[in-house]
Amino acid sequence: MLVDDERDVVALVQFMLERDGHTVIAAHDGGEALAKIGIEPRDETALAPDLLLLDVMMPLVDGYEVCSRLYEDPRTRAVPVIVLTARGASKELFHATPNVAAHLDKPFDPKDLRELIKEMLGRH
Repeated sequence: MLVDDERDVVALVQFMLERDGHTVIAAHDGGEALAKIGIEPRDETALAPDLLLLDVMMPLVDGYEVCSRLYEDPRTRAVPVIVLTARGASKELFHATPNVAAHLDKPFDPKDLRELIKEMLGRH
């Protein structure tokens, strides 16, 4: 799952990952992501993603809240999260949530993102 309020970033990353054979579910804010995952509103039939690419600064529900809510839910606690941050963003705010597997600074090199995703999916 890819969660970012920048539609150009979503389009580019989704195209790249789908070209690599991944199924990508996109959300443009944290509230939409929580709904698609079935956390808010609660939907036990929703599937948890294998991996979450998560922007930090988003309207309505930010990346910190999404990450915390994922970790609080037993269905999604083990989903690894790659946090996409603007340079200089406060990464230490994510230390309280052990589901954060990695951070990647924006703007990022698509090759680095692809390698990181391959590594994360290989672990799980």
